[in-house]
Amino acid sequence: MAEDAAGLPLVSSSGGPFETGLTLGRHGHRAVHDNLVKSDIWQDVTSERHHRRVAQMLDHSLRHHPAVVEEIHGLARGLELPFQAVFAWNCRGDLLANSPDGCTTVMLPGPEPCIAHNEDGLPFFDGDSFLANVKPDEAPAFLAFCYPGSIPGHTFALTAAGIVQTVNNLRLKRVPPGVPRMVLGRAMLSLTSLDAIRELLQQAPASGGFHFTLAQRGDPRLHSIEVGAGQVSHRHVDRAMIHANHALHHDWRHTRQIVTGSSHDRQSRGSELITAGERDPLTILMDTGGEGLPIYRREPDDPDRENTLATGIFRLLNDRIQWEVHTPGRRRPLHGTDRLLFEQ
Repeated sequence: MAEDAAGLPLVSSSGGPFETGLTLGRHGHRAVHDNLVKSDIWQDVTSERHHRRVAQMLDHSLRHHPAVVEEIHGLARGLELPFQAVFAWNCRGDLLANSPDGCTTVMLPGPEPCIAHNEDGLPFFDGDSFLANVKPDEAPAFLAFCYPGSIPGHTFALTAAGIVQTVNNLRLKRVPPGVPRMVLGRAMLSLTSLDAIRELLQQAPASGGFHFTLAQRGDPRLHSIEVGAGQVSHRHVDRAMIHANHALHHDWRHTRQIVTGSSHDRQSRGSELITAGERDPLTILMDTGGEGLPIYRREPDDPDRENTLATGIFRLLNDRIQWEVHTPGRRRPLHGTDRLLFEQ
């Protein structure tokens, strides 16, 4: 079922992994065939030169997260595309050091912490991305921002276990093939505690780089976790801060990552606003000021080929999580609480 929600379609799915992937694939079919498969990046990611690495990552994924692989099989069926190509697309950040996945996250700790996130992606998905309301047979339900052709778990999400997860791209270079980062992000949505997530990340032979901001209802702690190349760096967030999709504490941050001009400028501008005392997450994430490239990205000539497609804000109160999702050009966000969302 698809409903229009503040300009952002809401796609509901239930059942096993294959059924979930099938539903999401059918919804994204038109956008993928109209835009994605015609793009240079799709041609690059799915080219024969990556086949060996993709096969290695598929082997790791089957051993560690077979349910996620089954979901990608369903996704490919719904998209009416070969499984290998769809799996490769969901390994794009593991295959390419400089994939077009940006994003900015604001972390505001305190008794009632807040996580807010700009989802920046390929501009041709503007208006075709969607929210997935997924109720798996054997895992917590979740709400996640999704791109056509991609599994959930690599953008922003809220689960029925009270976990908020936002994700930023890290452009790490020369990573060895392991479990694809998007497979890890999807697997995390099935877990019920932050301890279980941290254990999964510590044990995973992770390939590409991601930054996860994590929190759970009833626990005031905010977590900043950078993963990639089999390494995990974890920090508790004890002050207001911003993360603009480059590694800040991972071991490879000085030697084996790409920091684009946009990523540098968003980190600098966001830190400047926070230092000046700004604490409204929407003000920070929709800022277009400063001397460099803006935090809120809507220019067709963005040098990283990314635009802000949605903004998610999650406030963790004692007994509930208030959430809202803003989309460009819409005055009113989609909003609610986790209890209303998952108890329906």
